[in-house]
Amino acid sequence: MGRLDGKVALITGGARGMGAEHVRRFVAEGARVVFGDVLDADGKQLESEIGTDCRYVHHDVTSEADWVAAVAAARAEFGKLDVLVNNAGILRFQSIMEMSLADFSTIMSVNVTGAWLGIKTATQAMTEAGGGSIVNISSVEGFIGAANLSAYSASKFAIRGLTKSAARELGKHGIRVNSIHPGGIATPMTAAAGSGVDGDKFFAGLPISRWGQPEEVSEAAVYLASDGASYCTGTEIVVDGGMLTGAGY
Repeated sequence: MGRLDGKVALITGGARGMGAEHVRRFVAEGARVVFGDVLDADGKQLESEIGTDCRYVHHDVTSEADWVAAVAAARAEFGKLDVLVNNAGILRFQSIMEMSLADFSTIMSVNVTGAWLGIKTATQAMTEAGGGSIVNISSVEGFIGAANLSAYSASKFAIRGLTKSAARELGKHGIRVNSIHPGGIATPMTAAAGSGVDGDKFFAGLPISRWGQPEEVSEAAVYLASDGASYCTGTEIVVDGGMLTGAGY
């Protein structure tokens, strides 16, 4: 018996990195999954790897039309929608002085507007399924600021507020809304964005002194999606190796 037996999930940003691990873990736990991304080659490869319990769709999370199509795909392929994981996101290391308005707006659009559109679009289908679970992937930067991450930090703080408001609104529909706050997770996105960061020096100061792995975040996502979290809404789960425990001295 899997923890997600009988559930149908929609996962964004699922073609690689942490999102791909969410897809794998959800299917392993018994869910059927529609996952989206703009990385079509990677997405189709993952679909081929996993098999008939998942479907890939091209999905730009800033597009309302793409959201409508993704939710429709879940219902057409698997009959309903029980779970939404708002995982898609982007990050760029750049100072406020150097960052363009266009770059700031892009990060906010993908990370915040994308999640808001997902909640808005999925609610009716999840209500008709009898309720469900929305899992928003935020970050430790949703609790603390970081130099050269002003847009990313702003977007991840916003996800916390969005989660709380949605939890208040959607409880009456049987929909739980929670957030996960990863720390330094080893993914292609963090590798590319943080190429100038001395990871060994940074992680040496943490209680768990290493990079986190995508599957460690996926375990939290599986829990929040499952009936085991039936009394959790507006909850924040931190998966950060202890980064937020203190100042490091």
